Amino acid sequence: MADKNIEKEKRAQRRRRRVRGCVFGTPECPRLTVAKSLKNVFAQIVDDVGMTTLTAVSSNSKNVKPSLEKGLTKTEVAKRVGQIIAQEAKKKGIERVVFDRNRYKYHGRIKAVAEGAREGGLEF
Repeated sequence: MADKNIEKEKRAQRRRRRVRGCVFGTPECPRLTVAKSLKNVFAQIVDDVGMTTLTAVSSNSKNVKPSLEKGLTKTEVAKRVGQIIAQEAKKKGIERVVFDRNRYKYHGRIKAVAEGAREGGLEF
C-alpha cells in the first residue's frame, strides 16, 4: 500500500514540475494557482519575480464562508472562490493572470475556479 502511494505522489510531483515549467508569473501578469483538498479549494495570485503572494482566497476563510450558502456542491463553491479571487485581484489592479492548475487536470473544481475567475473579470 505504501509503495502505491509513494508512486502516486511521484507522478503528481512530475506533473507539477511539468506545468510549472511552462507557467511563470510576472508583476504585470501574475500566476493564479489553485489547490484543493477533499473539502476545500484554495486560490492565490503570486508574483514569481518578487516571490510574493499578492492575494489569496480559500473556501474556508473567514471572509468567504459567510457568502457561501448551505447546500452548495463543492464545484459551486469552487466557482464562487474563483469569482471572489477575481474581485480581490481587481481591487489590487490586476487584470491579467496566467493559470497554474498545479498537478490537477483542468476538470471539475479546478475548471470551476477558472470559470469563476473569468466571470469575475480576469483574463487568462
